[in-house]
Amino acid sequence: MIVRTLCASLALAFSAAVIAQTTAPKPPFTVKIIGFNDYHGNLETPGTFGANTLVPTASRPAVGGAEYMAAYVARMKASNPLNVVVGAGDFIGATPLISALFFDEPAVETLNQIGVEFNAVGNHEFDKGKTELKRLQSGGCKFTGNVQEANSCRGFGSATPGTFDGAKFTWLSANVVETATSKPLLPAYGVKTFNGVKVAFIGMTLKGTPGIVTPAGVAGLSFQDEADTVNALIPRLRAQGIESIVVLLHQGGFQNQVTGVSNQAITSDINGCTGDLKNTDGTDSDLRAIVKRLDNAVDLVISGHTHAAYNCSANTIDVRGTSLSNAVTTARTAGLPNKAGRLVPVTSSSAFGRVLTEVDVTINPTTRDIVAVSPRNVLVDRTDAAINNAIAAHPEVKNVVNAYKAAASPLANAVIASITAPMNNAANTAGEMEAGDLIADAQLAATQPTSLGGAVIAFMNAGGVRSPGFVNGTNAYPYDLTYGNAFTTQPFGNSLVTLTLTAQQIKDVLEQQFIGCNGQTANRIMQISNGLKYTWNSAGTCGTRITEVTLTPTDVTVTPPVVTGPTEVLVLGGVVHSPAKTYRVTVNNFMATGGDGFGVFVGGAAQLGGAQDIDALTAYLTGFKSPNPAYNPASAVLAKPRITRQ
Repeated sequence: MIVRTLCASLALAFSAAVIAQTTAPKPPFTVKIIGFNDYHGNLETPGTFGANTLVPTASRPAVGGAEYMAAYVARMKASNPLNVVVGAGDFIGATPLISALFFDEPAVETLNQIGVEFNAVGNHEFDKGKTELKRLQSGGCKFTGNVQEANSCRGFGSATPGTFDGAKFTWLSANVVETATSKPLLPAYGVKTFNGVKVAFIGMTLKGTPGIVTPAGVAGLSFQDEADTVNALIPRLRAQGIESIVVLLHQGGFQNQVTGVSNQAITSDINGCTGDLKNTDGTDSDLRAIVKRLDNAVDLVISGHTHAAYNCSANTIDVRGTSLSNAVTTARTAGLPNKAGRLVPVTSSSAFGRVLTEVDVTINPTTRDIVAVSPRNVLVDRTDAAINNAIAAHPEVKNVVNAYKAAASPLANAVIASITAPMNNAANTAGEMEAGDLIADAQLAATQPTSLGGAVIAFMNAGGVRSPGFVNGTNAYPYDLTYGNAFTTQPFGNSLVTLTLTAQQIKDVLEQQFIGCNGQTANRIMQISNGLKYTWNSAGTCGTRITEVTLTPTDVTVTPPVVTGPTEVLVLGGVVHSPAKTYRVTVNNFMATGGDGFGVFVGGAAQLGGAQDIDALTAYLTGFKSPNPAYNPASAVLAKPRITRQ
């Protein structure tokens, strides 16, 4: 009896020990999240970049390139087997020739090799419409009608030459809904499990996408509120036992000098969050306003769109000053407040593969929640010896880049013109760009003949004039401009549209350039063609900013351009003369359908389609190819300045 009792006691004690052992709390563990945004098919280096603006130009290393991104990602992943690579949109669209010539298949193939698993859709994912986006996701060659495009399915980065695998990562579109089905176009979120704990990644783009993409690109789609979309998904995720939640959002902000906060110059350090992503006047940026409405369940926001680098987290440093010698660095906790007032880490990694965001998150396996977040922005430095050794040992991605570069080089290297000075896409205080003037003139030249539209004015959206414009990286001039240079500045493949506007509509669309005027969401100064001039008053309000508009008829189809008639006053003292008089005006199809908030163009009459923008540009530049004189942006016949700010 005593023996039985003893055995029973020992059994109970052993069972209790086993139960205690199995229910003991598991220790927290760390997962590495590697993020980036706005790749835009930059298979090759976009140039040099510094950790902040105080780094002298000569000391900024060359950065980026697909093989370098892959090597940096591999090194980060090697430090923690629990990892995931994610993106915040605009991985395709507005791409260099090396990707765009092949329908952005090279961008997707290199992203596969970099190891991306989830990517939010950005506005540029819709440049060619939802059908083309789905093809890039699922694979297969591009056809026009029943004919396969010759530059599709080169397959240098796919499993078999002559094929295209499609994306091995998943595009996420939580707030992009197909109106016909009321369902998301693509999955709303992706889930990856680490040590038995599920982590969700919700992906989406800015709700304002329809205003910055050609309507054909977003036909049949609805873009929902970002914060409302996330908050509605939280109960669904929690029902699956998911408490660790990351938002991949294609919307962004900037580090700003906020009025009244400090008089020290900011330096936009890649790990800074100066101004807490507020606008200069202290109001919330679009991104900050979204984060402020997010459910407390969201642990991290990886953002994009603005091409800015910032790290709003416990690792944030404010770097202020005008030189390295007087810079003041201040470490601080600087997440952005959410709906509950908790500071949530928010990051962005610039653009074009310049920077990667390395985030270590600590997860409590018992609560399944992220309990700590530690982000760090890292330059993709091409001078790193260890990285170069890694690429030499594993050149697979480099080989893909080289193959596409070789395939594109005959076209890319063709000289189309000579220029006497740089023409970048930086605007002056009035909003005028040297590169923008040239593009507007080229589009007018392509549509000025009566049979091609009979245009007398051309407008070009500033956002479509891409960096760096028409420049020589060595800063030596005269410079032989190549097709590749021109394509870098005009990569969209938009077509020209000539339409009829009244003088009143011209005044109205010029007014519509300014934020808050007739639905405009940002200041967007259009570039204008030779012969048109106008003055705007920065102190004015909607309807009163444009004070003077004149048109001097000018034939830009000849070199040099020739004035063909007397100057006509369209607006004087803010009053439109002959408001019903009509003019033929050329824009690209993006603008003609209301892109960038220019709804006035939608009302244009007698629309006539024209050439692609890049074809118009290269045809115009041919007139400045040797033995003809080089293009001189300072020439008096170009009638600059065309825009004056009061």
